[in-house]
Amino acid sequence: MSRCFLLWSLALLVQAPAVRADDIDDLAGRVDRLIEQRLLAETVTAAPVAGDAEFLRRVYLDLGGRIPPASRVRQFLAETAADKRRRVVDELLDSSLYVMHFSTVWRKALLPETQSDPQTRVLVPGFEAWLRQKLSEDTSYSAMVREIVTVSLAPAGVAGELSRPGNRPSPLAFYQAKQIKPENLAASMSRTFLGIRIECAQCHDHPFDKWKQDEFWSFAAFFAGMERQGQGGFLAAIREVSERRELEIPGTGRSVRPVHLDGAKFGPARGGGTRRLLAHWMISDRNPYFARAAVNRLWAHQFGIGLVDPPDDFTADNPPSHARVLELLATEFVVHGFDVRFILRAIAATKAYQRTSRRTHPSQSNLRLFSRMAVRGLSPEQIYDSLAQAVGHVPSPSDRQPAVPGQSETPRDRVLELFRDESSRPTQKRTTILQALALMNSDFTADATSVDRSRTLAAVVGIPGLTTGDRIEALYLVTLGRRPRVEELKRLAGYVDGGGATGDRRQALGDIFWALLNSSEFLLNH
Repeated sequence: MSRCFLLWSLALLVQAPAVRADDIDDLAGRVDRLIEQRLLAETVTAAPVAGDAEFLRRVYLDLGGRIPPASRVRQFLAETAADKRRRVVDELLDSSLYVMHFSTVWRKALLPETQSDPQTRVLVPGFEAWLRQKLSEDTSYSAMVREIVTVSLAPAGVAGELSRPGNRPSPLAFYQAKQIKPENLAASMSRTFLGIRIECAQCHDHPFDKWKQDEFWSFAAFFAGMERQGQGGFLAAIREVSERRELEIPGTGRSVRPVHLDGAKFGPARGGGTRRLLAHWMISDRNPYFARAAVNRLWAHQFGIGLVDPPDDFTADNPPSHARVLELLATEFVVHGFDVRFILRAIAATKAYQRTSRRTHPSQSNLRLFSRMAVRGLSPEQIYDSLAQAVGHVPSPSDRQPAVPGQSETPRDRVLELFRDESSRPTQKRTTILQALALMNSDFTADATSVDRSRTLAAVVGIPGLTTGDRIEALYLVTLGRRPRVEELKRLAGYVDGGGATGDRRQALGDIFWALLNSSEFLLNH
């Protein structure tokens, strides 16, 4: 084993430097200055910083995957401390909400197959369990990726166990979902971890980028020794023939050996196996792609738009909107030990992230300039978890298990399937009439807005001493995370005091709750 490889392995055991508050403020300020320079050059007027209610709802959805509870909204709006936004970000990143939400975020990025192929959803429990474990331990991004690339292959009989609820955590599903095919693994690795769509060079030289067919198959050759053992389809056990280090390019009669995408080769004398050597190169701070692709994906998650957009399409014809911001974030990501939470803290601390989504000036039409926050549709998981939060529903552990063939659907399964739309970008998602009608007429929503069966409504209606305005405000806080505007409160108070459509003031409050849950404001992150 080479001295370089030993030094790299030792480096993974060294803890990342402690993050100082000044580091976050410094990076956020430098990012803002670069963005503001661009806005000045483009003669664009930036929108003002969002109010506390708008910011709190946004950061809860982005980092926790659901709207904030009404009690937290009241507390946050009442606070006067200058650092309260920083503290709520820290609170979320240290919470189980972050772990659960980002295990879904990373799983959807790493196993996109589970979104369209119901059969592969049996792989989700073990993979998400592994992600939750790594996120709970605050494992660095580089260490997570290294473990995916170098995961030990399951012996016979173990691979199938990874698909069952309560199974042992493992990233092996990444290989199973790609059918153990070198070409699938190469395309997915490069696209997910490096931001490069090299698969376009699989059959011929890339028509719009520099990548050649030989480069694609040389990268795929890192997985040349992988194969299935016996029967079992994509759940069959996997083995690796370590001596097999060549891969034939289909239809050419030529074979190639493993070569990194920066052109670096290694000889047969170097030990450690091809996947281990690939991981060594991939997470190296000298790799020109890895850190940039990671921080760009995190930026896209927080803004709905990447600095390079789509976030997995780094090409000469698709340059970053703010190249210096991208390089700055990537550099700091490496300096801080590939710490995802550090980058999320820094992004959340920027004025760019904290701006309102309201268009306050005609010059703010180009969302890629980040003069205001883009309005984004909620993911299916965010919709369900936010509904559950608002109506006081306590999901059972089985609710979080994905629907697989042969099992009955849970309410969560039905919401996820109804709102599943992975073809749209977050800033382009729209709720269809069918989705809206299904949500409005579903048993789940009907029970949640029934005065007799709803926990939230029972609490709002049953507390003595509240005025009509107090009760309406409570419904706004629990659904939209804000207080009603003066004109909204006046109109709705008149509706309730007049008995609504049935002459029953209690039912009129249920009507308002139903309308708020079905509003476009509830289904959007803004």
